[in-house]
Amino acid sequence: MPADAAVPVEAHPRHVMIVEDDDSIALALEFVLGREGYAHERVADGAEALRLIRDRRPDLVLLDVMLPGLSGYDICHQLRDDPATAGIRILMMTARGSAQDQRRARDLGADGFVSKPFELESLRRELRRLLAA
Repeated sequence: MPADAAVPVEAHPRHVMIVEDDDSIALALEFVLGREGYAHERVADGAEALRLIRDRRPDLVLLDVMLPGLSGYDICHQLRDDPATAGIRILMMTARGSAQDQRRARDLGADGFVSKPFELESLRRELRRLLAA
């Protein structure tokens, strides 16, 4: 194949954007994503995350609710309102895992929701489910 030929999409790992301001949680997420073979990067500020997501268009966003700059709910709402980013998968994460929080996330268009602390195997299953679609 010539050097400038396009590589089939299947040859590229899925790209996940971690939007999390807690270092210990972000490190655990990076560990899981790396073990699963996903390309990933992390951002801790809500406003910066929105800019990077729009620019890089990841396959999935792991989105914390409580962030500096913009909340995860605000980011989810803005991503869903923009036709260019509306199809990006969003898995919301929060330490406040009430039914009301989950309902709000789904009403805003989140594809999934996990409560912190989360079990790594549950997170793996959600990642696989969302990235298989």
